[in-house]
Parts: sequence; structure tokens; C-alpha cells
Amino acid sequence: MSENITALVNSEHKGDRITALNMLREIEPAIAFGYIKQLVTDANTRVRYAAVSQLATLGSQDLTESFDILRDRLVNDSEPDVQAAAADAIGALKLTAAFDDLKNLYETTPEWLVQFSIVAALGELGDPRGLQLLQTALTNETSLVQTAAIGSIGELGDPNGVESIIQFVANPDWQIRYQLARALRNLGGDLADQNLAILAADEVEQVAQEARGLE
Repeated sequence: MSENITALVNSEHKGDRITALNMLREIEPAIAFGYIKQLVTDANTRVRYAAVSQLATLGSQDLTESFDILRDRLVNDSEPDVQAAAADAIGALKLTAAFDDLKNLYETTPEWLVQFSIVAALGELGDPRGLQLLQTALTNETSLVQTAAIGSIGELGDPNGVESIIQFVANPDWQIRYQLARALRNLGGDLADQNLAILAADEVEQVAQEARGLE
């Protein structure tokens, strides 16, 4: 199979390289990692995106090298989709050394999808430095970014995050209230419990159940 994959990876046709990426899921991760490194800088956006996305799992083969690859794609790739995939993989691999790069890109990119992926990654990283940036993300004009920020604050588990998210207890978007209930349950404390009591009576049953800890 390796000979076939090698030929596909080196093919001039985008479809062949996509096929190679799919085949990498079926071989030894250490071998697949060697191939994936050839494709993360592919000229085709779709190929690069798929390759970078696979590093979320294959990157554990060599975290140091994966950090260098993902940082390069995060900072230097011309396509927001690839940058977002790099942020996702950084979070999945818990590469906390990339925190400053994530922060800088969040503050400079005009792309909401990239911001969303960075915010979600900060929750997975579990780095306490992320709280301040996540609190800033609560004011993002895109509701999906706000929702992700609430969720990531909950994942960090820092009780200092409670006060910044309870402002959403009456938000008209029930998905934001649902994420808030989940975050508050994770953070705990008297202030969290007070707001969970409010959400437990929410008109949307999914929110109420989450607040009561029934999901």
C-alpha cells in the first residue's frame, strides 16, 4: 500500500492527493505522519486543509515537529480555512507553546471562522492565560464566537470566569443559554448556582435540563 500512497502523494492531480489522504487513515500512524508532512504545504487549498486537519490526531507522533508545522500554517497560510484547521489541531494536541500565536492571530484576523477556531482551541488547551482573551471574545459581533467563548471559559474551569458570562443568562439565543448552563455547571460556586437556578426554569427544555444537570 505504501508504494501506491507514495505515487498518489506525488501525483500532479489533486484528486489523487485527496485519495492519498484518505488512505493514510488506514495505515500505521508513524508512517502516515511522514506522508502528511508532504501535503500540509500543498498548492491546493483543499489538500492543505485536509492534511492539516489530520494532524489533530497524527501530530501526536512528533509534537515538536507538529508544533512547527501547525504554527507555520496558522501564521502564514493564505487561506482562512487552513488557518482554522491549524488552530483546531493545536487545541486537540494541547500545544500550549502556540498560545501567543493564537492570541495574536485572533486580534488581527478579520475572519470570524479563524476566530471561532482559536476560541474553541483555547478551551482545549486549558492554559489559564486564555481567560482574558476569552473574556474579550464574549464581545465578538458573531454569536457563534460568543458561544464558543462561553464554552471555553467553562472548559478552563477557572471560577473567575463566572462573573463575565452570567450576562448571557437572558440572551435571546437559546443555544447561548444552553452553553452558559453547561459552563456554569463546570465552573461551580454560589454565583454560578444562582444563575443555574434561573436557567433551570428556562422556556427551552434543553436549556432547563442542562441547568439541572439532567443531560
